[in-house]
Amino acid sequence: MSARPTLAVVGATGAVGTIMLDLLSTREDVWGEIRLIASPRSAGRALRVRGQEIEVLPLAEDVFDGVDVAMFDVPDEVSAKWAPVAAGHGAVAVDNSGSFRLDPEVPLVVPEVNPAEVAHRPKGIIANPNCTTLSLIVAVAALHREYGLQEMSIASYQAASGAGQAGIDTLYAQLDKVGGTRALGQRPGDVRAAVGDLGPFPAPLAMNVVPWAGSLKDDGWSSEELKVRNESRKILGLPDLRVSATCVRVPVVTTHSVAVHATFGREVDRAGAQQVLRDAAGVVLIDDPEHGEFPTPADAVGTDPTWVGRVRRSLDHPNALDLFVCGDNLRKGAALNTAQIAELVAAEPTASA
Repeated sequence: MSARPTLAVVGATGAVGTIMLDLLSTREDVWGEIRLIASPRSAGRALRVRGQEIEVLPLAEDVFDGVDVAMFDVPDEVSAKWAPVAAGHGAVAVDNSGSFRLDPEVPLVVPEVNPAEVAHRPKGIIANPNCTTLSLIVAVAALHREYGLQEMSIASYQAASGAGQAGIDTLYAQLDKVGGTRALGQRPGDVRAAVGDLGPFPAPLAMNVVPWAGSLKDDGWSSEELKVRNESRKILGLPDLRVSATCVRVPVVTTHSVAVHATFGREVDRAGAQQVLRDAAGVVLIDDPEHGEFPTPADAVGTDPTWVGRVRRSLDHPNALDLFVCGDNLRKGAALNTAQIAELVAAEPTASA
């Protein structure tokens, strides 16, 4: 693109959209005109981006006229309808929903892992992975390049914000109800009775962990667990990669954590793996358990990198590693990765869809 491209942010007033606007104000300025788009009920609001007030426009076909890149953070059904419309108007649609991630004609991109894939977009759409996948894939991809990944088993510890604003509001409301009493959590059902409204979760989240995230799929698997499997395979270019995931919701507001057990094609060692991670773009290694230094959601929240620690070679397999990963699910897990993809498109020498 020879001139500074025009950017549209669709879903600008949502939780992830708000972070997108913050990123636009703090990252390198590569954009010309910026258009903010949301549902009709949010239209007319003025939001501040890079020191200027921009009025939010209602989502309609004509808002994409002259747009080069459109970043979408809206529900699946909205993206499924409107991302092709944006592409039809000549924009490259960078979509954060689940609508296109497994479409063979839509690249699924993590800029630190497979940036060249942005060029292969016959539908004019590029997909952003799920936030759980993004919490681990940058670190795992760096290890894969060095050792050759063959198998991965993970357990996620997913924040309430992964269920949207309703998840955040539910957790805070439940914490208000259980706070200040030490009688709870000692008898079956007492926490459930105390919190009342479960919100988007199938069980209390306060004072609890919930071994479920997403919707029910075949044979008892959840949609979140299958996303980790399918998206990791596509991003890494390993269609036969063996992946098993158990996704758990925990009483953390924002930042997903993942315990990873990864088996590789050749022998690994702790020091070598630590160096690979230390050198990897987008990764911060915090791994000194002797002094209590390892990543936690409380440290990673509000930051951009993938944080990694507790790196160990498996006790039972010389080719396997165990590690613990944290990543802000609203930043790298959604807004930041979308912005990074959009910046890759903006850097292209000529516009294409």
